[in-house]
Amino acid sequence: MKPDLSVELGPLRLSNPVLTASGTFGYGLEFVPFLDLSDLGGLVTKGLSPRPRHGNPPPRIVETPAGMLNTIGLQNVGVDAFITEKLPELRAYDTAVIANVFGESESEYVEVCTKLEGAEGVAAIELNVSCPNVDKGGMIFGNEPGALERVTRACRDATSLPLIVKLSPNVTDIRDTARAAEQGGADILSLVNTFVGMAIDVERRRPVLARGSGGLSGPAIRPLAVWLTWQVHQAVDLPLIGMGGIVEAGDALEFILAGASAVQVGTANFIRPDAAIRVLRDLEDYLRRHGIASVRELVGTLERKTPA
Repeated sequence: MKPDLSVELGPLRLSNPVLTASGTFGYGLEFVPFLDLSDLGGLVTKGLSPRPRHGNPPPRIVETPAGMLNTIGLQNVGVDAFITEKLPELRAYDTAVIANVFGESESEYVEVCTKLEGAEGVAAIELNVSCPNVDKGGMIFGNEPGALERVTRACRDATSLPLIVKLSPNVTDIRDTARAAEQGGADILSLVNTFVGMAIDVERRRPVLARGSGGLSGPAIRPLAVWLTWQVHQAVDLPLIGMGGIVEAGDALEFILAGASAVQVGTANFIRPDAAIRVLRDLEDYLRRHGIASVRELVGTLERKTPA
């Protein structure tokens, strides 16, 4: 019997629990030569701002042990170009298109959400309140519970679309920001964004990245991300999307057992453009081998009930 891979995250229903993470999958269309987008549970776009952004100067990516640092700087075409140029093509695929949104002020978040509200083909909005690559906006909103609750509430008032808040790991206690997003009206939480890190060129005695620091992603952060997912699962009643170093189905299952209803595959897309599909196929095989009828049966079933 074919396992049921469909999942429900509050108001958002997905055909399966495997999505691609923002900033690692372009606008989705770039990957059409390598996989069928309709096979994905969903894709999350590059972060969209009110106006186009050129991003940071190079070098802005560096490989690290079991991961990578990036400081792309949220380069994107802007929300208007996304709606007119990218979204019409994405509507041809049977997958949930989730628009990642950011701004350098509360009003900019609201502006982007308002424009996406009337855009045909957008399944949900993910608020990037946690990106460590810009000097304004994300770090402020994502690190202070009061500010996070306010911007979430402003966006909640601006759109009827399912609202996902993407949490930063660069906080003292992620449960505080999770509760703030919940109070602000979030429907779903996604976690975690990248950890702040630095790589140094010891010969030149300079940072490798032009901006100095960057966001660390990849398998190196997975145990940390799984732990934070477990903590948040205990703290709020919202459905969760887990991410951080997922390369294979076993990695995705760690997040699901810890409490995530779905997962996002990110850095692995740089290694294999069809990484998310491979995770999905192997996850389906796991369910079949273990006689599990639905992936939903596994969510939050880690035996240990209380974090240390």
